[in-house]
Amino acid sequence: MAKIAFLFPGQGAQHVGMGKQLAEKIPAARKLYDQANEILGFDLAKLCFEGPAEELDSTVISQPALFVTSLAALEMLRADSPEIALSCEMAAGLSLGEYTALVFAGALSFEDGLKVVQRRGQAMQQAADKTPSGMVSALLLKPEQIAEVVEAASAHGQIQVANLLCPGNTVLSGTNAACEVAADLIAEKGGKAIPLAVAGAFHTDLMKPADLQLSEALAGVEIKSPEIPVVSNVDAATHTEPDDIRELLVRQVVSPVLWEKSMQSMLDAGVDEFYEIGPGKVLKGLLKRLNRKIACTTINDTP
Repeated sequence: MAKIAFLFPGQGAQHVGMGKQLAEKIPAARKLYDQANEILGFDLAKLCFEGPAEELDSTVISQPALFVTSLAALEMLRADSPEIALSCEMAAGLSLGEYTALVFAGALSFEDGLKVVQRRGQAMQQAADKTPSGMVSALLLKPEQIAEVVEAASAHGQIQVANLLCPGNTVLSGTNAACEVAADLIAEKGGKAIPLAVAGAFHTDLMKPADLQLSEALAGVEIKSPEIPVVSNVDAATHTEPDDIRELLVRQVVSPVLWEKSMQSMLDAGVDEFYEIGPGKVLKGLLKRLNRKIACTTINDTP
């Protein structure tokens, strides 16, 4: 029998129209959007279904939007294939997606998770507004080449590795000036640089004091021991103690996302079938770069 794990996407996977068919077809999904509208104090469903894109793409909107839409996709899976949801043995989420994974695993309630995610998006946007910064994806380079790029670009501003996604795909975060230099250096070394459409240098010290604001938000909610193992972005390990989970979620804002190691730890644990639940197919693509033969099914409402 297959050992199943669920993966939940992070910021950047959002698109106008996401969740619309889910809400129309699945009453439990529609209920999530209705609850979210009430908790957040604005019409999240309308922004997801109709846009505009520039508002949906903002950090303060995209984070709760992806959180709710991924859980709505989970309700579709539960409706269509309840046995798969019941047999899932591990979970992980990319950055924001870790909160979705924790809700699925029973560590956080939907309401508390959404409130924390809203506060997280607000805090990260405020930190980004203080320092013009961004992120650039570096493709096709080896780790030692990435280190050389970071060292050289650091002369022009703060920059560091933010996401280790899969072999040949590393994301750098830093000031705009440093990111621009890094992009040129990546190209010079034969790699491909892709500036990311994000508000700031996520997963670096430039996100301070968002971590302190997030710590306050997490202190006010109950976290339980997960019912299934959830792999942390910070150390690619699983944790059962609520205080440890709380601390790691705070650290995640200013620490690199160890996604490749997280996926490898799940493979090492015997997972041989994955489901990417929520908008997009980014996580499936990253997984295939690590293991081309592994099964991964996407669960969303995009044809």
